[in-house]
Amino acid sequence: MLLRDSASGPEILYLRRSPDLKFMGGYWVFPGGRIDPGDHPRDGGSDELAPARQAAAREALEEAGVSVDPAVLRPICQWTTPATSPIRFATWFFAAAADPAAVRVDGVEIHDHRWWRPPDALQAHREQRILFANPTFALSTRLAGHATVAEALAAVDTWPRERFLGRLHPAGGGRVALYAEDCGYQTGDIDCAGPRHRIWMIDGDWRYERDF
Repeated sequence: MLLRDSASGPEILYLRRSPDLKFMGGYWVFPGGRIDPGDHPRDGGSDELAPARQAAAREALEEAGVSVDPAVLRPICQWTTPATSPIRFATWFFAAAADPAAVRVDGVEIHDHRWWRPPDALQAHREQRILFANPTFALSTRLAGHATVAEALAAVDTWPRERFLGRLHPAGGGRVALYAEDCGYQTGDIDCAGPRHRIWMIDGDWRYERDF
């Protein structure tokens, strides 16, 4: 998640994936991609975040032309796709302030970009003008409401490094993704009484519910 300050509050850089891609074609995402062999430290260190940081910085440059020092990337969380997903992967998410210089998308995997305030991006998603995956929606929601990039990054630094593995269940008109802290995570009971950690995906009305 690359952020910059604006007169109306922090903006996040979102990239639109090519609609021709088989996986998440047309979705708006943060810069990122797979870890390549060259992203691993030469000394073979055991820090799992080191290759992820390097890959995130490399992908930001390749996809958007934005140069970022891997050392300044603040870890947010790891997100793993549900067991029912046709393509499985685990992704580390990071946040950093970005140089607001011109963005240059690669024109192959990435076809467009936009700096958006999180509330504006979420409104566009609500109006079904753009497509978000669950992590993009949830993290945009959590970063909405901050006055500056410094404030947003300070908030990120207080978050625990959580590992998300959602379980999908049908709900009226759509689905709900439950996460480990949710009272229904083990049983699948979406009407349970207790703590909530879930994403409601009911038609175009998405909602991230987190009360702990």
